[in-house]
Amino acid sequence: MATAKIVLRKKKNTDGTFPLALRITKDRKSSYVYLGYRCQEKDWDATAQRVRKSHPNAQRLNTFLMQTLADAGNVMLDFDMQRKQSSAKTLKKKIKPTGESMFFARAALYLDRMKEAGNYNCWSPETSRVRLFKEFVLGTEAIEDELPKRKGLRKHPPCTGVLPGTDVPFQHIDVALLTQFKIYLKAQRKISDRTIANYLITIQTIFSHAIKEGVLDEKCFPFGKDKIRIKLPKSQKVGLTKDDVERLEAVELTDPLHTAARDLWLTSFYFAGMRAGDVLQMKWSDIREGRLYYTMGKNNKPVSLKVPDKAKEILERYKADQTGAEDDVFPFLKDVPDTLDTFSRKQKISATIKKCDRLLREHIAPAAHITGKLSLHIARHTFATLAGDKIPIQMLQKLYRHSDIKTTLGYQANFINQAADEALDRVVGGDF
Repeated sequence: MATAKIVLRKKKNTDGTFPLALRITKDRKSSYVYLGYRCQEKDWDATAQRVRKSHPNAQRLNTFLMQTLADAGNVMLDFDMQRKQSSAKTLKKKIKPTGESMFFARAALYLDRMKEAGNYNCWSPETSRVRLFKEFVLGTEAIEDELPKRKGLRKHPPCTGVLPGTDVPFQHIDVALLTQFKIYLKAQRKISDRTIANYLITIQTIFSHAIKEGVLDEKCFPFGKDKIRIKLPKSQKVGLTKDDVERLEAVELTDPLHTAARDLWLTSFYFAGMRAGDVLQMKWSDIREGRLYYTMGKNNKPVSLKVPDKAKEILERYKADQTGAEDDVFPFLKDVPDTLDTFSRKQKISATIKKCDRLLREHIAPAAHITGKLSLHIARHTFATLAGDKIPIQMLQKLYRHSDIKTTLGYQANFINQAADEALDRVVGGDF
């Protein structure tokens, strides 16, 4: 009969620790499954096959070791009950965790698929979230090769990690670890509740993909009732005031690039909060018989809008640079070839949006005496805010192509607040 035992291998690592392994013995022959964890010799209790309390993560690591032993025992029992021929090597192949059952290997696969699909706008933030979670779990050293090559010092001190190793089994990411991660994000990284929810959604999605593809049992899912529950806090979508928009329209800008960034913002606003990426890719062929026809980049929904007079004035200023119907209206992406793959093109668009946001924030807002936050996306919030009671909520939902009217209501929160303030003034001021 085969036996399994957790042992500390004798080959010392450079940091003075020794690797932990599962030893499988059958017919006096042994094979080893390395578990991806290590510890100091003084912290190991060979008789109990556990780490001592002196180990910094003793309770969590011991839980994993006992579960590993139990899983190995079940595999060996199945072989015996089915009277299958087995050796230490065949049992090892059956027991050894594969990359599919390790969280960060699976996360890398999830991100690679997203990249292959050309979905840069999701891939970029998801990659950052996985990287920070990996740093929290395994330590800063585990992500050094993944960090962007940027000048200057790190904003945050290095993280030692809560678990040793180069990856972690899905089963080890439990409610306790995720709760600890939430506290770390809030206390150490000063991250908002809304952004913390995004981190948890990313982790939840990777778990869901693993379960759907049959590499993980549903009982290992750490989300849901009596587990980790993700609640999205309501976000305040603040736009510019009417006076701010008028100052932005009137401000004299001497730098052509600043003027183009301002015109980009106003065009987004005039076309009912058109998304920045869609404005950047607007072509002259999209404008026909006084209307704009385009497909939303985010959800592939078709849109047809009348070209307002104020938008016509802006478009006329760029008409002189037109050489063909397929030219971009605005100059920012003129050097980006149409043959570029989807992922790389979206990457260029994202970088251009960041560049325009910097121009709006650092140059255009001060010139127009705008003290509130100014970015291309704020144009979308501004249209909804100024729409107020002028546009029925159902029409605003149609303009924004929101699938759920609750999303549209979020954009009109400021108007709702204003109406409540006016009602309060009427009552308290005696005007009723």
